[in-house]
Amino acid sequence: MKLAYIFATAAVLVSFNANGAGNEEAMAGESRMAVKEFFGALKGELEGAMKAGGPVNAINTCNLKAPEIAHMVSAKKGWDVARTSLKLRNPSNAPDAWETRVLEYFDKRAAAGDDKAKMEFYQVVDGSFRYMKAIPTAEKPCLMCHGEKVDPKVEASLKDLYPDDKARGYKAGDIRGAFTITRPM
Repeated sequence: MKLAYIFATAAVLVSFNANGAGNEEAMAGESRMAVKEFFGALKGELEGAMKAGGPVNAINTCNLKAPEIAHMVSAKKGWDVARTSLKLRNPSNAPDAWETRVLEYFDKRAAAGDDKAKMEFYQVVDGSFRYMKAIPTAEKPCLMCHGEKVDPKVEASLKDLYPDDKARGYKAGDIRGAFTITRPM
């Protein structure tokens, strides 16, 4: 009887290690790489658009390319890879309840002085691995379209593409949103 208990306990521990914290950390590492891929591709597109035609061109590029890049990374990984925010520009990026709680948690951590560039959160929720990585607002490029004051041409382009835009009023270093990943387990 005692031997059967030992084997049953060992089986539970092996199962926990296979599906528990170690596996979650590995999935977080893979998620970090997916975010890096998404961010790198989007940043490259936006930098090219800025050089070719300034911030108005970058807005148009972001409007078209960000969803394409998210879709490409999602298809490649077999996960849902996206961006979200508490202050939306594109309503199709609205956070779900879990994402909203994590974004609010990031804001609390930022207010406490935590390093925004390193903020991430992950956990298993309803049979899926969920991951979020904060997006801090960079000074020069981000504030041209997300800052407190924007050029009138940028303003017109934003109103045209995003009539209900709320993704404004940021200062350098503010958390603008987060990359978000949902991965079925």
